[in-house]
Amino acid sequence: MKSESTDFFVIKALENGVNVIGLTRGSDTRFHHSEKLDKGEVMIAQFTEHTSAVKVRGKAVIQTEHGEISTEE
Repeated sequence: MKSESTDFFVIKALENGVNVIGLTRGSDTRFHHSEKLDKGEVMIAQFTEHTSAVKVRGKAVIQTEHGEISTEE
């Protein structure tokens, strides 16, 4: 059985309408969850047995234990 990661990451929207899209694990990668953030909103998330990747669309700052990165336009 795979263990779930307890590593959290933070996404802070720098504009209205930032999309955060969760992608599934497995042989077929698919979208399985989507959130829309407005300017100043913060989402705290983590990878799970179902979520292997996250796509961020729009101006945002993403913070992880490995550092901070901003999206580009």
